[in-house]
Amino acid sequence: MAYYTSTAKTHLSNGLGPKTRIYSAALNNMTEANLKELLQLMAAGGTAGTDDAVTIAGVGTADGSAFSSGVTDTVYIAVQGTGTLTPGASYRGTSYTTALVCDFDDHLAP
Repeated sequence: MAYYTSTAKTHLSNGLGPKTRIYSAALNNMTEANLKELLQLMAAGGTAGTDDAVTIAGVGTADGSAFSSGVTDTVYIAVQGTGTLTPGASYRGTSYTTALVCDFDDHLAP
C-alpha cells in the first residue's frame, strides 16, 4: 500500500510565517507602562541591521499566568519578521535584559 499520494517535494516548516522568534525580557517588577514601552521599541525598530522593526505576535509568561503589573519580572515575546534584533543587557539603552529563547525559521529542510 502506498503511503504517499503525491511526489511533490516536502519540507519542514513552522506554519508561523517566514521567521518567528521568541525573546525573553526581564525587568524587576515590570509595570504595564514598562511592557508597553518595550513592545513599542521592538515594533518601531532602531538602527537598521541591528534592531529592525518586527511584528509583535504575542506576549506571555512562562507558566501562562496573567501579567501582573509591578509584580511580573519576565515575559516572553513572540516576534515575526526577518529583520535583526540584538538582545542583551540594557536593550536599546533601557533597563530591560532580553535574550533569544527560540528561533523558528520556515526554511528548514530535511
